[in-house]
Amino acid sequence: MTGDGVLRYAAFCGEPGGGNPAGVVLRAEGLGEGDMLRIAEEVGYSETAFLSQGSDERAYDVRYFSPKAEVPFCGHATVAAAVALAERIGPGPLVFTTRAGDVPVEVAESAGGRLRATLTSVRPHVEDIDPDDLREALAALDWPAADLDPAFPPRIAFAGARHLVLGAATRARLADLAYDFGRLEALMLRLDLTTVQLVHRTGETLFDVRNPFPVGGVVEDPATGAAAAAFGAYARELGLVPDDAVLTLHQGTDMGRPGILTVELRPGDPRVRVSGEGAAIPTA
Repeated sequence: MTGDGVLRYAAFCGEPGGGNPAGVVLRAEGLGEGDMLRIAEEVGYSETAFLSQGSDERAYDVRYFSPKAEVPFCGHATVAAAVALAERIGPGPLVFTTRAGDVPVEVAESAGGRLRATLTSVRPHVEDIDPDDLREALAALDWPAADLDPAFPPRIAFAGARHLVLGAATRARLADLAYDFGRLEALMLRLDLTTVQLVHRTGETLFDVRNPFPVGGVVEDPATGAAAAAFGAYARELGLVPDDAVLTLHQGTDMGRPGILTVELRPGDPRVRVSGEGAAIPTA
């Protein structure tokens, strides 16, 4: 794998034009934080994953950088990196050691030859948000409180990174995303949030989602695996879905990069599994 440099993969889709693009550096040994941040900025995607060989061929230490800062965990870059590895060392189990903890990943090949990665989150948790902080978030988003779905109480959810979950009462509310970048960024930095997970329910286990990501230097993330895992924990804890549910999240449609994230909840296991396909992005 030496010499690959920076690879580019789309995650949570089977085609390079959909889902969320991520940079992947398979051999990051010797790179310092400044090097990683510079490379992530040059790549320009919401995140780039930097892998260093772990204890064996299928174990890796992984760090994730947006164009502006390091993040503790990134789901779509995990899927992208896992698919890139599977193309080189074959499908099967992987272990990514991240700042958030160890994340097992399983890569399988479909009958059509596409690769699909399933990550298992660290242990999640959900916490309340201070009413003043919620008012500030809504003001930054330019969302009247009446536009919130009362069935989805605002919470901060964690499954490797922290995300504020807000339910949109209508699909039109979700579609109309025009927010104060600096104001939302300041709040998110203060609360240590990675994205804001905006959700609209379209069926019993079907959801449309969007993820503002100003702290990463981009307006919106097209497909956000860490937020999907956090949302799965949130939905289960609040009793919005059963303990053994499989949820389908559609993201990126409003950006012209549609992707599908599958979220699996298992009885007796607090962790959340998030899966999706991945595809290499051709370079000129």
